[in-house]
Order: sequence, then structure tokens, then C-alpha cells
Amino acid sequence: MKYNSKPIVNMEEKKKLVVVPWDFTKVAESALAHAVKIGRQVNSDICLLHVVNTGIGTREEGEKKSLLKHIADENSVRYNIPIQSAVVKGSIFSAIAEYANEEDRNASLVVMGTHGMKGMQKLTGSWALKVIVKSKIPFIVVQDPPVDQNRYHNIVFPVDFRVEDKEKMGMAIFMGKYFDSKIHILKGTPSDKGLAAKVNKNLNFAVKYLIQNNVEYEIHETSSGKTAQKTIDFANKINADLILIVTTKSPTFADYMLGASEQEIIANSSRIPVCCVNPKASFANTSQFMGGWQA
Repeated sequence: MKYNSKPIVNMEEKKKLVVVPWDFTKVAESALAHAVKIGRQVNSDICLLHVVNTGIGTREEGEKKSLLKHIADENSVRYNIPIQSAVVKGSIFSAIAEYANEEDRNASLVVMGTHGMKGMQKLTGSWALKVIVKSKIPFIVVQDPPVDQNRYHNIVFPVDFRVEDKEKMGMAIFMGKYFDSKIHILKGTPSDKGLAAKVNKNLNFAVKYLIQNNVEYEIHETSSGKTAQKTIDFANKINADLILIVTTKSPTFADYMLGASEQEIIANSSRIPVCCVNPKASFANTSQFMGGWQA
């Protein structure tokens, strides 16, 4: 199946903002490259966001602002797209989400680079997840720059038994509409009949709205057990450009210590970008699914 139904953006509306956390590393540059790819396609502004300690001196803060503005201006020329910059005080575990969550900022997405799961992070959990879970808007977490500046061709959409699993539907429709992406629904097969029924319910929900919004999809089945690794293996098999997941609702310290399944996916060794939607994230408004994506 092939669809061509890209939505029309109302230019009179305030432009959306794609936020890129900036720590002056190569992975931040990779995140910017993805943000540019998305920003060009949906006509969004881009902002580089750097977080500094609350105790930073006035002079050092000014130097950070000047350096970040220089980098933003330099990349504006490089990519031929407007790029803003902002420096905020606080902890990265809260400041990034707080900045993006401000309603008057009109942010629709955060694109963040990560170094993956290494060293002590294997024991304490991925810091990326700790940043993500406070956000009302989706995060795309990347390790490498995009392969091209065109489509996200194939997106893996694992379906599980959780009620909040439905909340990533808006992002799937968004990617299908703007990037002509094909959604690969990966359906697990729990041995428990009750859980299996919930999986099928979520599957039917996903299929209904993908059809309604003319988004191309395909259903794949996988055996039970080690969901995260099976998702990554399948993403490798189809050469996926993105994995779309819902994060654990209100993760505990135990989740960080033992590793919620999304931590393994976010920091996957195959370096596949991962889009994370938090339960009750802004993309989860069901009215957005009705009759197509509302730009």
C-alpha cells in the first residue's frame, strides 16, 4: 500500500519548536542533524538548549551564551535553516523537560543525543530515560546522524498489553503523514490469555487509526520473552529508521536499577533512533487521530 496525503500547514499559526539539548559533543551534533531533517519537513523552528549549574558565575554564563549563539548561527548557515539558542539554569534531569513543557514556547518535540548505555549507567540506569520521563512532549533519542535528509522510511511500533501503549499512536500518524513512513506493528504473543486479549485490543486500536489516517502499515508477530531485544532484532532485520515506544509510567528507582525495557531500547547497540512518548504526553490527545493529523 502507498499513500500520499501530506497535511497542509497553516502558516498563520505559530510555528512549532524542535528543542535540541546541547552539550557540545558529537552526539548533540547528530541530534541537530535529525532536528534539521524534521524541521525542514514540518516547517518547525529549532532551538539549541544548554543547561548550566545554578551556581554558575555571571561571566561564565555569558561566555556559554555567546558560544552557543555562535554555534547556532554557524549551523543556521550550514543547514540553511533558522536556529535559536538558549541557556537555562538547573539540572538536566528536569530543566530540559521544563523548558520544552512551557506552553507559550510551542515545542512539539525534543531531539536528544545519547552516548548509549555504558560504564556505571549499566548499574544506575540510562540517564536519558531520567530526562525523558518528565516531558509532556515526545523525545527522539539518537546516537548517530540520519542516513539521509529525506524520509524515516520504516518505523517499528511494538504493541504490548498496557493501556497507555495507545498513547504513541499520535506520533505514528505524525510520522506517517509528514514522512510517508511505513509503520511496522510488532505484536507480541503473551501466554496469558488476559494479557493476549489486551495486546489484541491495542493492536485493533492501532490498525483502526492507521487506516483512518491513510498511513501505510504492516503487522508482524514475535514470540514472547525479552521484548526489548526482540524489538531491536526486528528493527535490525527491516533496517528501521526509528523505534516508537511508550515509556514506563512513573518509573521507580528499581526500574532504573534493574532496567525498564525501554532503557535497553533507547541505548540499543545498533544505534537505531528511538522515539519515546510518555503516558499522557501532548501527542496522546485522541482527537488528533480523528480524521487525520491536525497540523
